[in-house]
Amino acid sequence: MSLARSRLRRLADGLTVGRALLGLPLILALAGGAAGLAWWLLLLGGLSDWADGLLARRAGGGSAWGARLDPLTDKILIAAPLLWLAAQPSWPQQLPLWAVWLLLARELLISGWRSGASGGGPASPAGKAKTVLQFASLLLLLWPLGWGLGGGQGYGQTDLAATLHQLGWWLFWPSLVLALSSAWSYLRRR
Repeated sequence: MSLARSRLRRLADGLTVGRALLGLPLILALAGGAAGLAWWLLLLGGLSDWADGLLARRAGGGSAWGARLDPLTDKILIAAPLLWLAAQPSWPQQLPLWAVWLLLARELLISGWRSGASGGGPASPAGKAKTVLQFASLLLLLWPLGWGLGGGQGYGQTDLAATLHQLGWWLFWPSLVLALSSAWSYLRRR
């Protein structure tokens, strides 16, 4: 393997580890009322997921270690806002605890399946779509209440936040359906 490919794989693995570490500051930011910081941390995590995949493909494939760790880090990062949104009755769009439980149970089940699969059990197209939809849904659901369109008359900050929260709520449900259907397809393959 060339030195350049080796560096790309190490960088991809480093981004994967960094994404796992973002889960703790993300949940602490949410718990501490720093919604803006939490939103940026989640966005950074989503972008690092995209970037580590891009780097791994440019290297001709990621490391076996990275292939096993990448889906786990996604789950660590996404679990933080899911749990917070389920525990916040005062947040405009609280997620039902049963739906969060279904998602987390699915993630643990598939992680267990992947641990025994050769090559870490690559993500299916439905599994990838689920991850993208979850990130988008959570970014919209976590949109800080004070972020508007820059002030002015008309459509205000609270209207924008309410609209984005509602859109995030509606995107959450197809992500749950994709999560459950992709879990079924993973388990049928075993």
